[in-house]
Amino acid sequence: MLYKLFEAQHQMLEPWRIAAEAARGWYGHPFSPLSYSPIARRIAASTELFLRVTQRYEKPAWDIDSTTVEGRAVAVEAVTELDKPFCKLVHFRRALESRRSDPRVLLVAPLSGHHATLLRDTVRSLLPEHDVWVTDWVDARMVPLSAGPFHLADYVDYIREFITLLTDPQQPNLNVISVCQPTVPVLCAVALMAQNGEPNPPKTMVMMGGPIDARKSPTAVNNLATQKPYSWFEQNVIQRVPDRYPGYSRRVYPGFLQHLGFVAMNPDRHLNAHWDYFNHLLAGDDGSAEKHREFYDEYNAVLDLPAEYYLDTIKAVFQDFALPKGRLFMREQLVRPQEIRATALLSIEGELDDISGNGQTEAAHLLCFNIPKERREHYVAPGAGHYGIFAGRRWRETICPKVRDFIRKHA
Repeated sequence: MLYKLFEAQHQMLEPWRIAAEAARGWYGHPFSPLSYSPIARRIAASTELFLRVTQRYEKPAWDIDSTTVEGRAVAVEAVTELDKPFCKLVHFRRALESRRSDPRVLLVAPLSGHHATLLRDTVRSLLPEHDVWVTDWVDARMVPLSAGPFHLADYVDYIREFITLLTDPQQPNLNVISVCQPTVPVLCAVALMAQNGEPNPPKTMVMMGGPIDARKSPTAVNNLATQKPYSWFEQNVIQRVPDRYPGYSRRVYPGFLQHLGFVAMNPDRHLNAHWDYFNHLLAGDDGSAEKHREFYDEYNAVLDLPAEYYLDTIKAVFQDFALPKGRLFMREQLVRPQEIRATALLSIEGELDDISGNGQTEAAHLLCFNIPKERREHYVAPGAGHYGIFAGRRWRETICPKVRDFIRKHA
């Protein structure tokens, strides 16, 4: 019902949006006589802000058309190499003139509300020296019911399949980087492969800002999961997809609810950002206004999560802490990270991370104690928040070089 009400209110706003669009043109276009009136800029800024706040934000484009390899510009094409119901495996093909022995990287994007394009900066920084593949998760409302459910165990199966697909038996050189939420399923996938004696495990696994042990330095995200019972999440945040989408009647955790949760964590910050945007428009500061649009075009673009996967994660990761307690089962097989021996481990945390608290990712070292100490490293990025560990200046200048050097050293 809540999902249908959300769709209805958006349709009800459509006439107002049409009027705002017209007013923006009348008072904002330089060829319009009304644009020279004393109140024109204020009206144009107000209508622009209204349109930004009420619009739907679709999945952004990757916008990665080229990279630089050894000082030369190289064209890049994002190609979907494997198309599964809930995930597309995207390869960023570089048009290299000659074959290079760059390490192959599987970048596992989070399935936690935002699209994989949130890792655009991560991909750009890795491309000059790595062969990059990315998990591009599909919006659950676009997956028909005939595709079946998608549990946390299915997520782990996907990762294992991707690792096997990308591992060259003749020259195994695969490295897995997981950002935030996928640190848990990636650790499970690598552990299960080690337990089952599967050949050619990943050379390295880099875990960045993830809830391996959510008991450590709990954040607002962790507290919500522990303060509410499992039944509360099932009854209050799970909705059925309306009939206008291919996934009609599928149970999901809707993207719009997740977005409200994101904003509720720092409401003052977002309110001030929009107020600043309005003032930038009034002042004609197009550069600052465009930076605001670029950020919120990505931040406001959210996707629905499969209900089974979301509830499994709430229960196993944030309420039962099953992995650090040694009680996590995947398809009736106990996950034993201590069986990992051949894969090097690098964990990265942000000093100011308010999503995944300090120590939560580092906990992977306690679980993977059979990896030799010389093949394990932990790094806390000074002054970095959650997004700062995979995007922005700190990522590009400090963290990415550490990831690159770790992969080169152990791969």
